[in-house]
Amino acid sequence: MQHLEIKRCDQTTNRRPRPRLVPRRVGLLGGSFNPAHQGHVEISREALKRLRLDEVWWLVSPQNPLKPTAGMAPLAKRLREASRLAGDRRIRVTAIEAELGTRFTADTLAALRRRFPRTRFVWLMGADNLAGISRWERWPDIFHSMPIAVFARPSYSLRALAAMAARRFRSRRLPASAAGRLAEREPPAWAFLTGRLNPVSATAIRGARRGRKGARAKEVTS
Repeated sequence: MQHLEIKRCDQTTNRRPRPRLVPRRVGLLGGSFNPAHQGHVEISREALKRLRLDEVWWLVSPQNPLKPTAGMAPLAKRLREASRLAGDRRIRVTAIEAELGTRFTADTLAALRRRFPRTRFVWLMGADNLAGISRWERWPDIFHSMPIAVFARPSYSLRALAAMAARRFRSRRLPASAAGRLAEREPPAWAFLTGRLNPVSATAIRGARRGRKGARAKEVTS
């Protein structure tokens, strides 16, 4: 899972040289995925293309410390729904945080770097998370742990770019045109990527589901 082997022939000697190991380039998209939705898929596909990644791993969190447990679907259910939705062999759905025993993103990223030392990771997040990342535990460690790609989201972009994290690491921001080389940069390094803005949110989906359940219950009792 860590490396790709690329082989090429030496035409001058007609002999095949020893395989050369090329580090995998993996995007990490963390969250509750409660539930996973098309916005997660679109960010992942954009990241695969624009960051030139080999894979994107969805890190389905057992429990986001900043979110209430009420209304949080069981981890197994969220994993099943995410796996059905992903629809791309390059998108891997994982609950590796439960295996690592980590609770905070900074600890998870540090543990993944130790476990996969030759993999080039990029942390992926929406502009809404950049706007609020200063509330996360040891959030500067995230910027120093690996490069970050931030994807624009409706109504959050201006707020995100004016937030504490963007101001603190302003000098380490790369132009969007350099996003394809982000995985190779030493952190802190980040880029803000604009494009098609998907307004879907997990909160809205949960609300719609509750509404449908309520309507069905009313039909049964009426």
